[in-house]
Amino acid sequence: MDFDLTEEQQEFRKAVREFSEEVIAPRAEQMDRDEELPLDIVKQMGQMGLFGLPFPEEYGGQGADFLTFCIAVEELARIDSSMAITLEAGVGLGANPIYADGTEEQKRRWLAPMCRGEILGAFGLTEPGGGSDAGSTKTTARLDGGEWVINGSKAFITNSGTDITGLVTITAVTGEGDGGHKEISAIIVPTGTAGFDVGKSYRKVGWHGSDTHELSFNDCRVPEANLLGEKGKGFAQFLRTLDDGRVAVAALGTGLAQGCLEESLKYAGQRHAFNRPIGAFQAIQFKIADMRVAVETARLATYQAAWLKDQGRPYKAQAALAKLYASEIAVTCAREAVQIHGGYGFMEEFPVARHYRDSKVLEIGEGTSEIMRWIIARDLGLPESNA
Repeated sequence: MDFDLTEEQQEFRKAVREFSEEVIAPRAEQMDRDEELPLDIVKQMGQMGLFGLPFPEEYGGQGADFLTFCIAVEELARIDSSMAITLEAGVGLGANPIYADGTEEQKRRWLAPMCRGEILGAFGLTEPGGGSDAGSTKTTARLDGGEWVINGSKAFITNSGTDITGLVTITAVTGEGDGGHKEISAIIVPTGTAGFDVGKSYRKVGWHGSDTHELSFNDCRVPEANLLGEKGKGFAQFLRTLDDGRVAVAALGTGLAQGCLEESLKYAGQRHAFNRPIGAFQAIQFKIADMRVAVETARLATYQAAWLKDQGRPYKAQAALAKLYASEIAVTCAREAVQIHGGYGFMEEFPVARHYRDSKVLEIGEGTSEIMRWIIARDLGLPESNA
């Protein structure tokens, strides 16, 4: 086994870390307070090639492996989760479906500018009342005169309402399959299409700098050629997309937890109580030691899942394992970091307060912890539950 990153990956990590510390960190508190995604930073990320990392150079990508992309997400999340999820969703949920299932024309039209960071794409799967039951899709699309006529709504969609959002790929019921099951297809809907409306921004607990909206479609018409992949295969396509996304969210959780570890270690050396640094007390030492164990373990699980994908080997269960563990330790590390900081940890001026608010959604988005456990149980061969 070789656990070393390549020299190129190490240099890349250093570059993203420097960008995060020099460009994002000074503005992280303010953009969290303003609840706005800073598009100038997004454009700088595009200029660095971050949005094109795992895609071929012929489409404007960098031709890097998936592990390198996960390293970028991890380093951004170490400083600010809003910028990390903007990248993760832009690549994994916006661009990846086009690359994986798009026609050559769709790739040239949409993937290339997404790789350059000129536009963002969104991924419209979740619906109000749907949640984890993504197969209960109610949005419909019917063919009429060579166009798809779409009606329905989507909820909690990241990168869907920015000034540079170019499209959203949605799932919609396009007919009835074998056994009376819904036939679900994926369709590309460009921003600005008549009948496609973006709701106001959500008031969220965390990820304040991330763009998130509800979407509605009222007799929204797009060309028949905007079908992504095969008709009736949209749900299966999106499930594959979610496997990739879970590995990237695991990287995000690992990065957030790493940030909590570093902030706690720094504070434990600066804060004095009873005439000595609080880091001299065993209670604090054990908390920080446990945080390091959690971070290192999450990183190993995440990198293994990314490596399996890069090797072309099955990784669905490992993606669920990494996502489950990394998201849950992110919440734990954020909570403990706030505890170590004491009253200051409850003040928004300290990064751990933001990390604490940002961590919880990691146990929900891209598949809840309960769904991750269900996937792992199925992989172990345990029987289906009727409950």
